[in-house]
This record gives sequence, structure tokens and C-alpha cells, in this order.
Amino acid sequence: MQVAIAPPSVPVGKIKSFGPFGPKYEVGQALHPLDDGDWMIEVTMVETGEKAEYRLTHLCDDPEAH
Repeated sequence: MQVAIAPPSVPVGKIKSFGPFGPKYEVGQALHPLDDGDWMIEVTMVETGEKAEYRLTHLCDDPEAH
């Protein structure tokens, strides 16, 4: 029997950057849990519109873009 796991609270729509000087991205929805307890989150690159998957733990460490 599969147990539904509630997705984490994600700051959808917030603009962040990959590290202090990296490209900016917009936070999207939680996509799926990983085996190690982390989650993959959809992010959209601000400059290109490209969508990618990014670990929630990394997203939480990234600064808000200004």
C-alpha cells in the first residue's frame, strides 16, 4: 500500500538565485519526493524561461534575488 506524502511548503513565485551570484530562477511547485527525504521542485529560469528540477534543500539555501 502506497502512502501519500504531503508536499512541503514551497515559496511558489519567489525569485531566487543559484548562490549569491548565480542566475535567477522562479520557484514553482513541488514535483515529487526523493528516496533521501528531499523533494524535487520545478524552477523556471528568469532569463530564458527554461524549466528545470531542483532539490528543495538547495533551494532553501539560495538567497532571494534582488
